[in-house]
Amino acid sequence: AYHTGFIVSRALTKPNTLSHHTRYDTAKDYDNAIKYYSEALELNPDNAIYYSNRSLAYLRTECYGYALADATRALEIDKNYVKGYYRRATSNMALGKFKAALKDYETVVRVRPNDKDAKMKYQECNKIVKQKAFERAIASDELKKSVVDSLDIENMMIEDDYTGPKLEDGKVTLKFMKELMAWFKDQKKLHRKCAYQILVQVKEVLSKLPSLVEITLKEKITICGDTHGQYYDLLNIFELNGLPSPTNPYLFNGDFVDRGSFSVEVIFTLFGFKLLYPDSFHLLRGNHETDNMNQMYGFEGEVKAKYTAQMFQLFSEVFQWLPLAQCINSKVLVMHGGLFSEDGVTLDDIRKIDRNRQPPDSGPMCDLLWSDPQPQNGRSISKRGVSCQFGPDVTERFLSENKLQYIVRSHEVKSEGYEVTHSGKCITVFSAPNYCDQMGNKGAYIHLRGSDLKPEFHQFSAVPHPNVKPMAYANTLLQLGMM
Repeated sequence: AYHTGFIVSRALTKPNTLSHHTRYDTAKDYDNAIKYYSEALELNPDNAIYYSNRSLAYLRTECYGYALADATRALEIDKNYVKGYYRRATSNMALGKFKAALKDYETVVRVRPNDKDAKMKYQECNKIVKQKAFERAIASDELKKSVVDSLDIENMMIEDDYTGPKLEDGKVTLKFMKELMAWFKDQKKLHRKCAYQILVQVKEVLSKLPSLVEITLKEKITICGDTHGQYYDLLNIFELNGLPSPTNPYLFNGDFVDRGSFSVEVIFTLFGFKLLYPDSFHLLRGNHETDNMNQMYGFEGEVKAKYTAQMFQLFSEVFQWLPLAQCINSKVLVMHGGLFSEDGVTLDDIRKIDRNRQPPDSGPMCDLLWSDPQPQNGRSISKRGVSCQFGPDVTERFLSENKLQYIVRSHEVKSEGYEVTHSGKCITVFSAPNYCDQMGNKGAYIHLRGSDLKPEFHQFSAVPHPNVKPMAYANTLLQLGMM
């Protein structure tokens, strides 16, 4: 008992103790909490509180599958443990399992009717469940018309008092992009006519690309990971590494939006550069360029607040055309998530993916957006509750069968901004420093040169930004489970 208490005390070393757990400050703290609670559970495997607290740590590190399993185990041990219902509901919300979440939130509200936080989450979850039911009820088998068909951009008026950037003869120019970045930096809004022009044009450009983009690199390319609406950190990348140009190409590897408060600014900046330099500025789809994620993590609410619901529908259409992977010099494969739940997937299989849709719950498209590496051989159930985790032997076989050297992926916050695993054959890069304003991680980007394809890592820290709160309830998922 003494030893168990010592281990738990190590898991609770940070200040600001709240009930049985602590508000940790960095990704490393959460990892340590998971480690120490796991050790405590080895000694005392029937303690519901330890499972519940480890569930919170998993929530903070976005391991929603593990968080769900721990919360469920806590309730198996003690069916009256209210926090277990709360954490299980939070986990199911994060996984998009709204009906299951609603049932647990109902339990919490029934037991604690005066808990304002629980009541708010119940109401929000109930709203989503009803909205989903309504969407299913009005769904039609007819081919869904594009938002573009209902737009009359030509006759949209730009008011005289608008002094911001405008497209020149309907085209993006370098002058426009410089003005746009400065305009956004001052927290000003791009006129809706210009915004629609960009979206319509970038949809056309992206729709002509294959699901697997293949490029020949002679000089250098910069690969960036998740940016997650952190606009001021995106500007810092361009400050440190230079603006995009035909001689300074970039590849942004998904998760441009959600979480951060400036997703609209990030995505319009990236789309603008894609239009300006279509052959040297590359964008791949992440798991957050999807409707479910955008609904839960802020982008949908942000677009509706800054523009309209119609514009979000157009964003949804555009995101579906983002390519899923990129192959550099036939040797390096880049994707947002990772490798596959089954062996035998080839580059040709990726080429054949019909990507113009919301991703399915399984299969190669899902894996490209969602999977994660693991240190041990083989595959295991995903810590996220979606796709799988794959080991170094899986990576080795895939690379060998497809005559590749290594993969580059993103999708996971890393304390140093990047991580090299699987004997150098699986590289993770993450470009959102101090993720969600609380993880304390560095950001990074990678330089790749065509001559040797040897990755060069460049780290950077977060820069100050205006204190604007994200525009969606589920953006607080990192803070959920605090009951």
